[in-house]
Order: sequence, then C-alpha cells, then structure tokens
Amino acid sequence: MSDDNSTLPYPDASVEHPTLVIPGRGTDAVAPARRRRRRWPWVLLVLLLVLGALVVAAEFVARAVLPGIVRGIVIDQLGLPADQQLDVQADGILLPQLIAGELDSLHLSTDAVTLEGVTGAADVTATGIPLQGGELAGASGTIRIDQAEFTSLLAGTDLPVDEVAFEAPNATVSGSVPLLGATIPLALTLTPGAVDGELELTPVSLTIAGAEVQADRVADLLGPLGERLTQPQRICIADQLPAGLTLTGLAIDGGRAVIDIDVHGAIATDPSLLEKGVCPRA
Repeated sequence: MSDDNSTLPYPDASVEHPTLVIPGRGTDAVAPARRRRRRWPWVLLVLLLVLGALVVAAEFVARAVLPGIVRGIVIDQLGLPADQQLDVQADGILLPQLIAGELDSLHLSTDAVTLEGVTGAADVTATGIPLQGGELAGASGTIRIDQAEFTSLLAGTDLPVDEVAFEAPNATVSGSVPLLGATIPLALTLTPGAVDGELELTPVSLTIAGAEVQADRVADLLGPLGERLTQPQRICIADQLPAGLTLTGLAIDGGRAVIDIDVHGAIATDPSLLEKGVCPRA
C-alpha cells in the first residue's frame, strides 16, 4: 500500500478532547434561574400596591366610622335627642392620628341645636382631641341665633324689650315705657358686641312715640331709666350658656346674631362645665 493512501490512526482514548458546544443549547439549564431572579422586583411592587390599597381602604373605613362614634359621644355628653342632626369632619390623614392616640382637629356643625334653652346653628372646631379621654387642647366656634332667641338673651335687663329687629350691624329693641301716666312706645337702636365675656350694647339712636330724641333730653323725659338707656350697657349672659363656653364676640350678620365662643378644654371631662354658668353680678 502506498503512502498516499495511509490510514489515520484512531484517537487515543486516554487523551481528553474538548466537547463541541452548539450555540443556544448549552445555557438552557441556567436561563430559568435567571428569569426567576428577575421576578422579585415585580413581586415587591405587587406587595407594595396591595399594602397601599389596604392603607387606603383602612383610611376610608376610619373616615366612615369615626364621625358616627364622635356624634354618639357628643349627643350623649350634651344630653341631646338621639336624632339630633350633627355633622362631624376630621382633618388630615386619620390612620397616623389614630395610631398616635390623638386627633389633630375635629369640626362639628349643626343647623339647629338647643343648649340651656338657647337654640341656634352651631359650628365648633376642636384641636388636640385625646382618644383615650382627657382635656382638649383647645376649641372655639360660633353660634348663630335669630331675633327671637336674641330677645330672650335680653330678658331681665332694663331695656323695654318686646321684640328685636336686626339691621346689620345694629339691632333695634322695641317696647314701651310709662310716661306722664301713659304707656309710650320706645325703640332703641344698639350696636352689639362683647367685652370680657359679657354682651355689650352701645346705643346709636332712640325714638319715643316715633320721634327721634336727642340723648341729652332722654334723661329729662324718662329719668334714671332714660339715663341708663343712653349709656353703653354690659349684660351677662353666662347664666344662659353652658359654663364651659365664654362669649368672645357678637355681631349682627343678616338676619342672625353671630356669637363667637371659646370652649374650655376640660368640657370633655368636667360635667359641671356643661351646666349653666353663673353671672357674677346676678
């Protein structure tokens, strides 16, 4: 046999030879593991979304439940009718406040409520309300009363009060006084306000029997009563309001008298502050 057709020797079995790797197949075993590792950010995102949804749901539940609870407590403490209309609104995000055990702010409003015989619309904002009980950090608000209720506040004064008419910023008190053996109609126009927790009435004008009378002549006509009618008058109304309320302002707005009040923080814990107050000079 010639050298041109020589046969190649068989590979030596004792010698290792590299294995040919076909592209695209050798990595199949590790690819699923990589894909699984890439899923964890999506899982975390889903968990965060679910947690966020739960927090939002809890906030909605708190906002739905809390007003009813507060309304029930207020109605019980003030001895109001069970069907008393009372709107309650909380400020801010509630969940952190509930966890901390204190509400930042609560706004309570009603179109008509009767407290110690005085009926009117009320708006009160309380701050720093401890959920476990205790004094409020502070509270203030307004009470709006009509002309009839304002008339009742003036009962027991020297004013001849049969009725009151509002014409902002003044109120006109109408009644009658005895003069020369006869009963003479009298109308006194006043500007109401508040000083040191008392109602202050500043005379503007006075008419007797329909004729306006100068202030310096009123005393001549009506004696001591006329002299008092021409001077600013202080009227304590503390005995017509709960003891925990202090009058801080009063003004005529349209057909209502707007009474500004400050609420003692201990009114939530001291029952005596819910009873009628006392006038020092009464």
